[in-house]
Amino acid sequence: MRKLKEWAAAKNLLSPASIVLGVSYDDPETTPPESCRYDAGLVLADNEPTDGFVAESELPGGKYAIYQVKHTAEAIQQAWGAIFADLSNRGYQIDRRPMFERYREQMLSNHNCEICVPLK
Repeated sequence: MRKLKEWAAAKNLLSPASIVLGVSYDDPETTPPESCRYDAGLVLADNEPTDGFVAESELPGGKYAIYQVKHTAEAIQQAWGAIFADLSNRGYQIDRRPMFERYREQMLSNHNCEICVPLK
């Protein structure tokens, strides 16, 4: 994440409107923490050029449950531990698309972020 932010700052791509993502490709309920795959991402306009330092990809659209949580390691870890039971209790099924943490300046200034979980 730090390297991505440094790259984006050098390219003048960070602003108060920027959206930074932490993308998780594995289910933390079934994958050991040391085996979980994670990418840092930055939402860019379609015409924004990149270079060899970053790779471009798209997150699939669809329905997501969005949880607002405090932006601390403890609160995020606690939220990840509770989200799956909460969604199951509400009758939702989790889709196999990537889950992600979303960071926007207006939320970070209030010490919050969002966890987005894809739903079927």
